[in-house]
Amino acid sequence: MEYVMQAHLQEGSSPSDEHPQVEWWHIAHAGARVALCGRELDPGAPRQSTDAWGTAGSQPFCHSCGALYLRQVP
Repeated sequence: MEYVMQAHLQEGSSPSDEHPQVEWWHIAHAGARVALCGRELDPGAPRQSTDAWGTAGSQPFCHSCGALYLRQVP
């Protein structure tokens, strides 16, 4: 199964902003509109590879998504 990190943006920030302000990075199944933690995701929000998970580029990350991701990935 393929996963992706997707941003939940701060209130007032938009995916169309030059520098969208990320409130949390979530992890979701590729193509899903719901993060592993159950939060609905904006399909236009920034995404990045799960290779960034655990690095400075993934901060701040959703701890619930991280725990669930670790349980699913061998």
